[in-house]
Amino acid sequence: DTGTPPPTARAPRPDARPSPSGRHAPSRTPSTPRKPGASKGTAHAPKPATARAVRALADGDAPGAAALTTRDGRSYASRFAAAGVADLRTDRPITPADHFRAGSLTKTFIATVVLQLTAEHRLSLDDTVGRLLPDLAPGSTDPRAVTVRELLDHTSGLYNYTADPVLSQELHGAGFTAHRYDTYTPAALVRTALAHPPESAPGARYAYSNTNYLVLGQIIEAVTGHSYAEEAGRRIIAPLGLSGTSFPGTDPRLPRPYGRGYSQVGAERVDSTTLDPSRAGAAGELVTTLGDLNRFFAALLGGRLLPPRQLAQMRDEKDTNGVYGLGLYGTRLSCGVTVWGHDGDINGSYAQTAATEDGRHVLTLRLNTDQPDAPQRIHALLTAEFCPQAPQTPRDPQA
Repeated sequence: DTGTPPPTARAPRPDARPSPSGRHAPSRTPSTPRKPGASKGTAHAPKPATARAVRALADGDAPGAAALTTRDGRSYASRFAAAGVADLRTDRPITPADHFRAGSLTKTFIATVVLQLTAEHRLSLDDTVGRLLPDLAPGSTDPRAVTVRELLDHTSGLYNYTADPVLSQELHGAGFTAHRYDTYTPAALVRTALAHPPESAPGARYAYSNTNYLVLGQIIEAVTGHSYAEEAGRRIIAPLGLSGTSFPGTDPRLPRPYGRGYSQVGAERVDSTTLDPSRAGAAGELVTTLGDLNRFFAALLGGRLLPPRQLAQMRDEKDTNGVYGLGLYGTRLSCGVTVWGHDGDINGSYAQTAATEDGRHVLTLRLNTDQPDAPQRIHALLTAEFCPQAPQTPRDPQA
């Protein structure tokens, strides 16, 4: 395939980091194997090819995997597939209602709010950080010439704060257990990033950086007088009835129901379900459900949240050579179909949403581990769901 590679095969995204020593998570054999199928309630059985692809994901380093597909906004006719377990202690299966951390899928919510503000003429994509945040002090990097557009599409050149050698050990390295409940402020995390030299001049090239969306969170507050969480709640979560979606701030707990999340720290698999999500902020703190993400992306791509001009800008990837738009990116499948969405990765959780351009066919998948070594399997799942007569899911040679 000469088109866009699978998202997980691209340059590291928001919460992306190298796997510890390249080591795979230990294999798991559940005491009672779980098979994908229809969920309780209104979800229906998945396509056989999709079910096989989900089962293949759970055969890797994730204890459990699940996917929910919605067509034409008909949540009552959603199709659900799950494999593996939500909790290694109890072997309970993943359910469609489970809450989980969405990681960098948060960015699409933040980008939507920013683009709504541009549609309201309250800011411009060409506005600079210096104009919008005059009190933001430079460090080794001076961010004042960076534009809103460059923050949205990761061409700002700002250093990724999660890559800081000291902070990265606290966030997901050997220091995770000791620091998992530490509270971080956006200002402090941005200062950490600005203490490093820039990756490039503003606008010079694409380089994924969580710092960009921390700054966008600050811009939303400066422009509206409200936090990014309040604005996203008022503009997106409440109108769409996303009852399972929230910005938890510093609350380390997940709403019920939820399964466990697992991370590989060195040679040890750690239960990373609870943590202070302020480490991610506007770059990745969102908590949600499979159904809520499907509703959000269906509404976004269906034109219910942005005017046509702003939605077209969101999908415009020309400044990144076809890699990333404004909080959204396209993935070209081998059958020629391009699906639009985002992925997210944070301690104990990986999720990805993909949808047709009109938002009428949406799939969200999730794994209860972070940094899954399964780009081919994830791509195979998207192919199985969105391509007609997809072949049987291939085995991942890295498994």
